[in-house]
Amino acid sequence: MKETMLTNILEEEKILKNIISNFETKNSLLIKELIKIELKNILILATGSSMNAALITKYFISDILNINIEIKEPFNYYNYEKINENIDLVIAISQSGKSASTISALKYVKKCKNIPSIAITSNNMSIIAKESNMILDLGIGIEQVGFVTKGFSATVLNLFLLAIILAKEKKLISTNQKEVYLKELNIIIENIPQVILKTENFIKEKKEIFLNAKRFIGIGYGACFGLVKEFETKFTETIRLPSQGFELEAYMHGPYLEANKEHIIFYFDNKGKLSQRLFLLKDYMMPYIKQNFVIALDSGDINLNLNLNEHLATLLLIIPIQIMSYRIAEIKGINLNIKIFEDFDKVLKSKI
Repeated sequence: MKETMLTNILEEEKILKNIISNFETKNSLLIKELIKIELKNILILATGSSMNAALITKYFISDILNINIEIKEPFNYYNYEKINENIDLVIAISQSGKSASTISALKYVKKCKNIPSIAITSNNMSIIAKESNMILDLGIGIEQVGFVTKGFSATVLNLFLLAIILAKEKKLISTNQKEVYLKELNIIIENIPQVILKTENFIKEKKEIFLNAKRFIGIGYGACFGLVKEFETKFTETIRLPSQGFELEAYMHGPYLEANKEHIIFYFDNKGKLSQRLFLLKDYMMPYIKQNFVIALDSGDINLNLNLNEHLATLLLIIPIQIMSYRIAEIKGINLNIKIFEDFDKVLKSKI
């Protein structure tokens, strides 16, 4: 079967189950090395979907390991920023291992200070892997389709698992707490087919709205900020219409002023402490835009009907974004199998 964006989405349940089953055994040496480091400050270098995955997992990792996390766009970082002398670990994320800016930023850090580094990648033979002290293999092989889906979900899951296992080994959480987290991740993965079906039914029902849509906006808070940035990335890549993801409060500080009857807003709710404020915004904006849609754990147009940890829940909330990106592009007659801007990387050298 030819690999497509859709076939990759449909593989996610199987792939993520495999990752969670083998994570501790496969990464035992990595965990042993990380236990030796007194972690207080972590720098994550990532761009595009890799950065979005880091943003999704940032608060969970920070809380469970009791550390500070900086996430930096690599290109600006190595061209303009100074290195924080308190960094204990650098994590460089590049699914392909070919991101030129992330590799350059990693080299910049290594040149200025001898800081331990991890490459999170699907390509253990890549330059970014060779430039790092340690490697976390995403465990999905090489994703051939440019609109990454299974690789994105795998990055999020691997980051969650790394934090959970490391927290247990450092005695920051109990064995029971670790098992609770792992059980919840398994529940999330088992529910992927159900969420795909719910999303497919939702898209069929709203087909005419999507056919005529001209502007898409995603709004979220907390871990869902990374989620709506991935919404922005995927919708822009596939549907190729103006699409933006906003942090809840940031949207209220100016962007709402552009609202009009051509806008479709998706609200992503993971039942965190800002849930009520998200729905206040939704209710206020309703008369001024074309359509409001809610994607949430216990309500909305796509209702996951699950009670989950607000951070871990984002691993399941990713799925509607991926399916909608593919299907709405299809509704609008965009053939995602036809490559565009084929000489882009060659001319701009964004990938090595």
